[in-house]
Amino acid sequence: MAHFQNDDLEYIADDYYDVPDFEEDDPFSDDQSVKNDDIDFLDSDFEDDFEINKSKTDTSALEARNGKDIQGIPWDRLNFSRDKYRETRLKQYKNYESLWRSREDLEMECLEVEKGKTFYDFQFNTRLVKSTIVHFQLRNLLWATSKHDVYLMQNYSVMHWSSLLRRGKEVLSVAKPIVPTLKCPGFLPQPLSRVQISTMAVKENLMVAGGFQGELICKYLNNPGVDFCTKITADENAITNAVDIYRNPNGSLRIMTANNDAQVRIFDAESFACLNHFTFNWSVNNTSVSPDGKLLAVLGDSVECLLADAESGKVTGSLKGHLDYSFASAWHPDGQILATGNQDTTCRLWDMRNLSESLAVLQGRMGAIRAVKFTDDGRFLSFAEPADFVHVIDTGSGYVKGQEIDLFGEIAGISFSPDGEALFIGIADRTYGSLLEFNRRHSNRYLETMF
Repeated sequence: MAHFQNDDLEYIADDYYDVPDFEEDDPFSDDQSVKNDDIDFLDSDFEDDFEINKSKTDTSALEARNGKDIQGIPWDRLNFSRDKYRETRLKQYKNYESLWRSREDLEMECLEVEKGKTFYDFQFNTRLVKSTIVHFQLRNLLWATSKHDVYLMQNYSVMHWSSLLRRGKEVLSVAKPIVPTLKCPGFLPQPLSRVQISTMAVKENLMVAGGFQGELICKYLNNPGVDFCTKITADENAITNAVDIYRNPNGSLRIMTANNDAQVRIFDAESFACLNHFTFNWSVNNTSVSPDGKLLAVLGDSVECLLADAESGKVTGSLKGHLDYSFASAWHPDGQILATGNQDTTCRLWDMRNLSESLAVLQGRMGAIRAVKFTDDGRFLSFAEPADFVHVIDTGSGYVKGQEIDLFGEIAGISFSPDGEALFIGIADRTYGSLLEFNRRHSNRYLETMF
């Protein structure tokens, strides 16, 4: 993975994507919106501060149906229409590639997807919380633990957003010194300060975050303070690219980290002791463990994706087909299908019963695939590009029916709620950075008209 030091968390993507952006001094932006610099100095519940500006910054489903842009962009007062701006973005966007290889035959390999479907309807957008990005290639910075609870990175704060109360709250500040509360064997806990969070995961009441300098931070949400934190590697290019929370075949809760030092490490989620580590031939950008806890997908600075035994790290298979480096993966809940996202602009699906070729190849609209998620019932697959487009695919259709969510701004992360009823998208943008919520469409949608 490319090594890049980011000194400006909010505007990282601008350094890599030469595309027109909404001006910071846009006369149509909300002057009263909450600024990130103000939030950095708040270390407690600040719902009241957010409530002041709610009416100006938020967009509801009703307002969207009445013609308001879902991101609150005032197209009627700008010098260009939405369609014209989209046309310009598509023409000028430059996808980042680590390897140059001919992609002439790639489109022929991709499935033709019917994109006009609507599986998830727009529900709400708030600019009271907004995501920030540390590294332009890492976009796993948003997690939903229920259809009402979302966690995201905002500068040096991990924020919790309640979609039920429509309020935000800081749950962790990494700008100030962090002192772990637990004494753990195997890895010496280390106080940390001003950590740039590069990746995160929140599952089973546990929040795990990785840092740009190889940091690991673990916090149980019902405990005060941080339970454990340390630097897991002293390598100069030590960025923690991915973290995962999973259960092994015995049911024990584990934490997995993937780092640029080509190491994958496994920690116990109670004692935080390092139980094992595996070394690969290239920087590891992403890992994911199969639902039964037995198989490990390893993706990194290679065109190949590896399958390994999750307990021993022994490589058991190789997935060949991508043309560039991979940064995202997700398992179908039945454990038979693995989805991988790559800088060659494709999401490939692999059947564990036949690894000789891809089961299907899905293509993005203009950029790399940097986030991939399945719903817990396996009905839908979603994958996100670095900017502007999130795709939702109906797995039951053979992956040929899809919904294309068309937005503007860098995408910091996507997450389905565990029940699959909500899809959240984090947008990082100077003016229109926000958190968007989409709700799963059901046959009784007519009930909305009663409220």
